[in-house]
Amino acid sequence: MLNDNAFASNTGTPLVDALTRARNQLMPLAELFQVAESFNITGERSTAAEIYKTWVAYNDGNPLLHLAYFNYSVTLRQMGDLAGAIQTLQACLKIDPKFGQAHINLGRALEDSGQLVQAIQQWKKYVETTSEITPDRVNHRLMVLQHIGRVLENAGLLEEAENTLRQAMELRPDKHESGHHWTSIRQRQCKWPTLVPSENVTVKHLLDSMSPLTLACFADDPLFQLAKAYRYNKSLIGRPDLHAFPLRKPRQKSGTRQRLRVGYVSSDLRDHAVGFALSEVLELHDKKSVEVFAYYCGDNRTEDATMRRMKAVVDHWRDIAGVGDQDAATMIVNDEIDILIDVNGYTKHARTKIFAYRPAPVIVNFCGYPGTMGSPFHQYIIADEHIIPPENELYYTEKVLRIPCNQPVDRKRVIGNKPTRAEVGLPENVFVFASFNGMQKITAECFARWMQILAATPDSILWLLAGPEDVNLRLRQVASQHGVAPERLIFAPKAGNPQHLARIGLADLFLDTFPYGAHSTAADALTMGLPIVTVPGKSFASRFCASIVASAGIPEMIATDLTDYVAKAIALGNDRKKLVTIRETLLAKKEKSILRDMPASVRRLEEVYWQMQGECERGETPMPDLRNLDTYYEIGVELIAAETGWDSEESYRARYLDKLTKWNTYAPLMQDKRLWSK
Repeated sequence: MLNDNAFASNTGTPLVDALTRARNQLMPLAELFQVAESFNITGERSTAAEIYKTWVAYNDGNPLLHLAYFNYSVTLRQMGDLAGAIQTLQACLKIDPKFGQAHINLGRALEDSGQLVQAIQQWKKYVETTSEITPDRVNHRLMVLQHIGRVLENAGLLEEAENTLRQAMELRPDKHESGHHWTSIRQRQCKWPTLVPSENVTVKHLLDSMSPLTLACFADDPLFQLAKAYRYNKSLIGRPDLHAFPLRKPRQKSGTRQRLRVGYVSSDLRDHAVGFALSEVLELHDKKSVEVFAYYCGDNRTEDATMRRMKAVVDHWRDIAGVGDQDAATMIVNDEIDILIDVNGYTKHARTKIFAYRPAPVIVNFCGYPGTMGSPFHQYIIADEHIIPPENELYYTEKVLRIPCNQPVDRKRVIGNKPTRAEVGLPENVFVFASFNGMQKITAECFARWMQILAATPDSILWLLAGPEDVNLRLRQVASQHGVAPERLIFAPKAGNPQHLARIGLADLFLDTFPYGAHSTAADALTMGLPIVTVPGKSFASRFCASIVASAGIPEMIATDLTDYVAKAIALGNDRKKLVTIRETLLAKKEKSILRDMPASVRRLEEVYWQMQGECERGETPMPDLRNLDTYYEIGVELIAAETGWDSEESYRARYLDKLTKWNTYAPLMQDKRLWSK
């Protein structure tokens, strides 16, 4: 901090005059803010802090003293002085105990200091003192409830987080952040029905607040998922200022076959399912054909084995976690990237706005997100013939290009020593059905079908990944309600990846979830010789597992509908000889399967990149079709609210078309490339 002596030789300067005015109570609050902010703007924060400190020391009788303390705390926070910021915010709240923004900031400062309990207590104090809501306090109360819910969720206190976020939703159901987390938390706790409306919160409010990823776990409705992605993108990105980012023209290279510059943007280039999947892809890239750039945007900056492996094989590694979206886009422009791959989509830590600046001529959705981006700037999506057959391309705004199998695998994964059943808590002489998907993928319909399977195979148990103990207990209670003994559900505790891979093979049959099926988890199971029974739906997430099962060489394990899914599982549960034959087939085909032929997959991937480049050079880069998506969204809300359940592709499309026809009668619709094409 500066002091009076620091300015002794500068008597008469504006700074010393300001300090003198502050000390003599001659500086109005507005002038204080103006002077201090002028120093903050130029990065002279210590000087701004000295002015604030002087003013609050000599103006303790000012009726607006709490505002000076508050702004002082902001400057201290910007300087990295958390303790000082906490102290000044506490002084602010002693003067005005109901100053909402000060409660919010004090809680955040305590949280960032690692004092999570104190942070929650601070926010709860504001909630308790604002039970009588006035318009000026609504937003602050909402923010405090959201912060409490976020911290509780991150701490794994899901029940408490859910209750807090529900209060926020009831306060402002039109604000989607609370509902977004609330719905996700209910899915993770297997609380059914997932959507619970109230007098204030409608089903539409709840659907509006869902993220695209949460929706994929909730309903197999690819048209609504497309419209949701479109809406989500608009709210997330808006219309960025593109004046510094003119459209990138392609570098002409297809004739001369210069190296193609390919950039992968991801927060998951580390020990993560996506990182495991991409490791061997990056190793197998033909460096004579492509020059690989990796843009890492994850919050975990600690280098792990997967990250080290990737760094060793890419041509350029860029850590953009601490770089703003516009600056990251500028970095990509300066790297002259030809093909830019969005590996996150709408998953955690995604940096979607980077792509909105269009820093490369071609932008691709691949590997990390199971669905369309519904954006005006993602031009291609890479999939395979099982996930997106030609007749399903209408569910995507991107042009679909295909590789043999959309799930890359790492054939070099470390696998631990195989344990015995007793060592992992399994009975020896029972048939073990297993599902190692996250609990958010288990729906009421899915669990009910599993109970049918267990009821028809008395000598069997269901092995699931453990959740919080109250969630495990809830599933056992639901099993009991279905007439299945609760002890027939066994929960596998968390384990390191090599140990988890080793124990997978102890099960007899993997039961896939729906509508969001297994992805990398399916590849892991098949790698360890564990067959999977799955049922594909209509959406990307619901068809992914069927793609992996087919690519592993056992397409007979793909059911035609839910009835067939249950029948297949029961038949195999009662016929171990047949299951042994399937396992032998799986292991015999393992190394020659499409799933594990990574050299062929990477060669095809590079061909796809070159195809995109050629289309770009010829001016044939596709333009996403975003027509009528607001209408598809409103129709989707109506249909999901009606809870139509599992249905055929034909009847599904017929319902949308019927609604579109009625909409068109009221207000004519533009033709699009989906259902309204007449």
